[in-house]
Amino acid sequence: MFDRLAVQGPTVINTLSTRTRRWAIGLAAVPLLLGVLGSARPALSPDSGLAGCTALAGTHQVAAADYPAIGAQFAGSRWPDLRFSGMAYVEIATKLLTTHAYGGETAWFYQRLSAACAKHGRALPF
Repeated sequence: MFDRLAVQGPTVINTLSTRTRRWAIGLAAVPLLLGVLGSARPALSPDSGLAGCTALAGTHQVAAADYPAIGAQFAGSRWPDLRFSGMAYVEIATKLLTTHAYGGETAWFYQRLSAACAKHGRALPF
């Protein structure tokens, strides 16, 4: 039964010249190359929330006037944990700096922000 399905004689690829075989293989590889090159994506731009982490990680103390700009950087972050933690910390820090008060909850907000920044590659000093 299977004898009739067996190919008798040389296969088709062996009957072609070397030049024709190479050309056919190259032609078959073109869609693969186009698929790989077509799927390449540009790198994502740096996240603005990371710029906020960098601004807070500096060795100098951030002035109260600088916090709105840092808050805007956190607000534009594509990562929700960084966006929410950063905006919450900036809000509490701004209120405390403008009223010259001390708030123990600031440490909790800073720890939460520090963890979010570290998760995305920008560690904040403690």
